[in-house]
Parts: sequence; structure tokens; C-alpha cells
Amino acid sequence: MTISEDSSTRPRGAGPGTAWDDAPCAAVAVDPSGAVAGVNTAAAGLFPDAVPGARLEEAVPCWLADAHRRLSASPGSGPGEAPRGEVGGRSLRAHPARDGNGEVVWWLVDDTELRLAEEALRNERKRTAFLVEVSETLSATLNVERCMEATVRLAVQHLADAAVLVAPAAGRGLPVAYGTPEGPAHGTVEADPETVPGLSEALRGFPPVPSRWIDPALLPDWAVPPRFGGTAGSAMVTPLPGHGVPAGALILLRRTEHTAFSRDEETFARLFAARAGAALSAARLYAEQAAVTATLMRELFPPKLRRVHGIEFAGGYRASEIREWVGGDFYDLHPAAGPEEESLIVLGDVCGKGLEAAVLTGKIRNTLHALLPMADDHPRVLGLLNGALVSSHHTRFATLVLASAARVGSHVRLRLTSAGHPAPLIVRADGSVEEADTRGSLIGVLPKVRARTATVGLAPGETCLLYTDGVTEARGGPLGGDMFGEERLKEALGECAAMPAEAVVERVRMLVGQWVGGRSHDDMAVVAITAPRTVRPGAVDGHARGGDTV
Repeated sequence: MTISEDSSTRPRGAGPGTAWDDAPCAAVAVDPSGAVAGVNTAAAGLFPDAVPGARLEEAVPCWLADAHRRLSASPGSGPGEAPRGEVGGRSLRAHPARDGNGEVVWWLVDDTELRLAEEALRNERKRTAFLVEVSETLSATLNVERCMEATVRLAVQHLADAAVLVAPAAGRGLPVAYGTPEGPAHGTVEADPETVPGLSEALRGFPPVPSRWIDPALLPDWAVPPRFGGTAGSAMVTPLPGHGVPAGALILLRRTEHTAFSRDEETFARLFAARAGAALSAARLYAEQAAVTATLMRELFPPKLRRVHGIEFAGGYRASEIREWVGGDFYDLHPAAGPEEESLIVLGDVCGKGLEAAVLTGKIRNTLHALLPMADDHPRVLGLLNGALVSSHHTRFATLVLASAARVGSHVRLRLTSAGHPAPLIVRADGSVEEADTRGSLIGVLPKVRARTATVGLAPGETCLLYTDGVTEARGGPLGGDMFGEERLKEALGECAAMPAEAVVERVRMLVGQWVGGRSHDDMAVVAITAPRTVRPGAVDGHARGGDTV
């Protein structure tokens, strides 16, 4: 600001001036030679050495003397930014006013409150930016260990000289993450949280002892990072609140040469801890759900098929969507106890797709497993399964084909029963393809299931293919709207004569995959049962073969 050059700028020694002496802000008049020409009452209290005739640099703080020297060196320049400095713990901003005789009056305006407000605003903006960084960094991972490491790294960058994150006990140990300027590290310690004041309360979700009451000398060795490098002078423990349950606790440490945590810093640390706790809780919840999902999914995945009692089995599965692992199509192999008995193969298709269909698929597979003792009676198995589905809360239905296979000399005897499912296809050694003579009603719709069983023999090199309608109804081709169809499937199988079961499955998978391209399709499942051309000694229960995914 520029003060107008009137009587209010008159120096103290130049005669009485009520406006000058009674002005609420201090004023110092300086003559052209750099000597004090006069001060008003407010300035006299601030600068007792500023008497008329005294050199300005000897009577006022250096920041004001330097400002006057710069102003005198450039008499034609504008006022520019008003200089600021401190006097007696107060912040003052100096505004010069010139008169025609070269005299300058410095008006000193107290802007302490403004400076404090500006500083508070800057700090708040920095803290807000930091909390935004915290939220973005911690929400970028759902891995618990990486989230713990990111938490202590951010705490060291902005809150303390070192940090220790203690997670709720896992078994006999406490998972911890240490943070120092050298970088984070994590591990597990066997320690009692009661040895750290406030830690056990924080791990239970209660507010711990305020930071200013924690004696750093009481901290056990495990509660101080190995690379801390110094003596802890102050410490603070704050809980990490999670989603309904505590996510852990954070120990913040400062060295002896640093000040203790203020109440404002403690409050800010709790804001940080709230975001870190939410991120850790989300990561831990995700890890638990992922573990549960993986366990359940293992029971829903199609099994790896293998060679059993001299019969080749191979299977392939492809879910309707790339992001889905399981769906409504399934197959199972239940090997016979001995070579003279029949192994049971089941292939089915539940109405619908995705996880809901997979859940019913799991129920059907479990029910069929329980019915294995009566597997030699296909109609009875289908009837009991139908009763279980009709009486359940599910409104979906399923189609099914049962195949019982046994080795008879060099041939394989098959009993095939279809319940609302496409009939199996038989690939003969000469390349001809036959449709098994079996038909039946849907499972889970009518009170009773009617089905006809067909008995088929496979000579060496011949194959029986079980498949779901997702194969024949797959739409694609040049225009993208044509179904793959049963005739195209039979033609493809005619080229698979004398092939091993695995090769037949891979051929069908490849052709159907090329047909649909990247288009959407229904779930697909195929199972090949082949009578090998030769039976190698010791190969009755051969190793696992392909067929887990398509």
C-alpha cells in the first residue's frame, strides 16, 4: 500500500501531529541521508533506539534497514511487494511513503494474524494433498503386505522419523511392517502387545494413551525398527480403524533431537490412520474372500481326466465369458475300483451360465457322487437326482448323459444314457460317425425321468464323444451368425478316426474356437472316451492328461 503524503506523515521531531502520534500502526521517518527523522508513539515502543539522528541500520531490524536501502537505491521504482519481518514476536509488513524532500516514512502494519492464517491454509493444503496421496496410494493395492509397507513408507515421509505397523495377531505372532528413510520391511514377531503402552488397546480398537504420555524408554526392541539409528525421543500409538473391526495399530517414533508430537500432529496422525486402516481392512477382506473363493472354485473346476483301466479319457471345458472360470457345463470321472468294473463318466449342462449355474452344478456333482454305489443302474440314479432337484428351491433344470465304461479284452463296452442331452457320437475306425441310440427327459422339471440306455462297443482306435449343446450351437463363421451345428461336428470327428482321446478333444476345441472367434458363446464341454489301439504294461492307471480348461 502507499500512504498519502500529508501531515499524517510528519516526523515526531518536526512538531505536533495528532494523526501521526496516535496512528494505530508504527511509523518511522527516515531522511535522505539514512538517519531517523522521527518515530511516532507506536514505533517508539517497538524501536527504543530509533531516536532522531540515529542511523537507521542501528535502530531498526536489518530486514527493515535493507528494505530502505533497496528503496533508496532505486528512487524511481514502484513500491513493489511490501517487505515483511518480525519484531517482538509479531509479524510486520512495511509500506513506504515518500515526500517531495526525499524523506521516507515507513508504516509498519501488524499482519501476524494474516500470516498465521496463510500458514495454516498452506499447512491444510499440504495435509489435504498428503491425505489424497494416501488414499490413492493405499487404494491402488489389495495386497495386505504391500499395503502395510506403503503405510509405513508414507508415515515416514510425512509424520515421523520411523514407523511400525502392527497388525492383529496371526497365529502365535504379530505381523509387523517397519518404516525408516532407508525403506520398508515386514515380518512377524512373537511379542506381547502389552509391553507397549496403548498398543493392546489400539489393537482392540480403543483409543490408546495420548502420545505425550508415552515414555519412549519403555518401548521394547521389537517396537523400534532395526535401522532406526538413534534414540527415540517421543512416540505415539494410534489405532488403525477398519470396517467394523480394528485393522491394527501404528507406532510413530521421533529421535531425541526432534520435538514431541503436538496435539495438532496427533489429530492429523489419526486422520492418516483412519485412511490407512480402511485400506488395510479392505485388503484383508479381499484376501479372505479370495481364499474362500479359490477353495470353493477348486470344487467347481472340471477335473483332469486320465487313463483308467486301459481306457483313455480326455475332457475340455470353456466358460461362456473370459472373465468367468466356471459355468453351467461340467463333467466328472469316477474310476472303477477294479479293471473288471465300470468307470462312470458324467457330462451335464445346467440351464443358464455364470456363477449361479455353477452353484447348481456343484450340487448335482455332489449328489451324483453320493449315488455312486448304485451307478450301475442309470435310470435309478437319474430318478433320485431328479427328485433332489425338483424338491429344491432352484428353478433351473439340467440335461445329463451318463456313460459307464469297462474294458473287455481289446474293446471297451459303454452303457450310455441321455436325459434331455444331445446323444453321444461314436467315431468308428473307418471315419464314420454314429449317434448313440439314447434319449431321455430333462432333469429337475417333471416328477419322473424317462430315459433309454444304449449299449455301445468301441473297437481299438474308436472314440465316443460326449458334448454339450454349447458346441453345436456356437455361432460364428464368415458372417458370425451361423451355428457350428451337429453336421459340422460329425464331419470334424470323421477326421479324428484312430486318434487318441486327447487329440480328439483338442481337434474339437480348436475348430469350435476358430468358428466363434472372439464372439460371445455359451459354456462348452466335451469328453472323449477312446479304446486304445494297444495297452502298454503298467499303463492301466496312467498319469493325468489334459482336459482341465479349453
